[in-house]
Amino acid sequence: MGAIQINSVGKIYPNGTRALEDVNIEINDGEFVVLVGPSGCGKTTLLRMVAGLEDITEGEISIGEKIVNEVAPKDRDIAMVFQNYALYPHMSVYDNMAFSLKLRKLSKNEIDEKVKEAAKILEIDELLERKPKALSGGQRQRVAMGRAIVRNPEAFLMDEPLSNLDAKLRVQMRAELGQLHTQLETTTLYVTHDQVEAMTMGDRVAVIRKGELQQIDTPREIYLYPKNIFVAGFIGSPSMNFVYANVKVSSKNITLKFGEDSIKCNADENKKLKEFDGEEIVLGIRPEAFEDSNYANSKEFSEKLDIEVSLIEQLGSDSYIHFYKDIKPVQTEAIEEILADEGEDISVLGDQTKFIARVNPNSVVKEGEKITLAIDPSKLHYFDPNTGNAIV
Repeated sequence: MGAIQINSVGKIYPNGTRALEDVNIEINDGEFVVLVGPSGCGKTTLLRMVAGLEDITEGEISIGEKIVNEVAPKDRDIAMVFQNYALYPHMSVYDNMAFSLKLRKLSKNEIDEKVKEAAKILEIDELLERKPKALSGGQRQRVAMGRAIVRNPEAFLMDEPLSNLDAKLRVQMRAELGQLHTQLETTTLYVTHDQVEAMTMGDRVAVIRKGELQQIDTPREIYLYPKNIFVAGFIGSPSMNFVYANVKVSSKNITLKFGEDSIKCNADENKKLKEFDGEEIVLGIRPEAFEDSNYANSKEFSEKLDIEVSLIEQLGSDSYIHFYKDIKPVQTEAIEEILADEGEDISVLGDQTKFIARVNPNSVVKEGEKITLAIDPSKLHYFDPNTGNAIV
């Protein structure tokens, strides 16, 4: 059994810096769990603690029902795949894959069988005699994967293994890793900074911020029901739009007013929101909750918003409309952290809030044009501005 239990785990470095605090994750046998979060959040530290490359300050980690806090890395029956491949340049592909098996003193026949089987799975059986310098980035990554597969470990630990590949190859390798996991059914803990990678690959996704686990759930549940502003803003591309809105409750509807604009939502479907009558909340609107009113289904996209197009990005399958509203932007620590991770600075917005809408690619709007966007109120999200937690 390759289940991994992470119970109340914390990490404090000798200088007093806390990297992780009270992390609890239960990874089932054969499950693919992805750790995702901004740079410096502690996700790689947690992976290295599971691998035994970092000491565990607090809590317990179990692999296959065995507590491994004091167990050496080589005795944990795990295989790790690193970001930089870490192949021996003077060895052939075959010897790189066979190296760990030779150290375990397996017979030549057994080593040959395991290496060739892994090479066939990864479609690199024609490359076994080559040296790493004669391989492409994708081929090197396959060799690194093959070196892990031949060991038939309890679990795979992967530290951003695709980050050195170009965009097209990353998409291809992402799909191949998913197929490989389906085939091998080996427990996998995967670290990435790329939330698209996390959402497409993981059975479950664990979002980490500043050393604390924010939410762990299936990609769908995390996307539809984020527990707080940070998860909502970090998961999804482009990011969720946030704006301060005042709540006014009537018998049938709840009106959310921001600046000169307002949106209505169903009071019966948002009962918790009634408790904020007369107060200011943070309203979250994903880009896909908007639509060009010329293409919107009036039953779903029942609310309207007049805007002036600042920028249009046409990607073929989608069009993104950028626009601004004269409202002070939401300034919480979580949102500033998300923007900083994306290379943006909220201070440059001044007293304006920036929005991005994803609309029908056939939309023919132009920059500087005033248009009407439709909004689907069922796709709105609401957050308590004091705690940052979702209002559900």
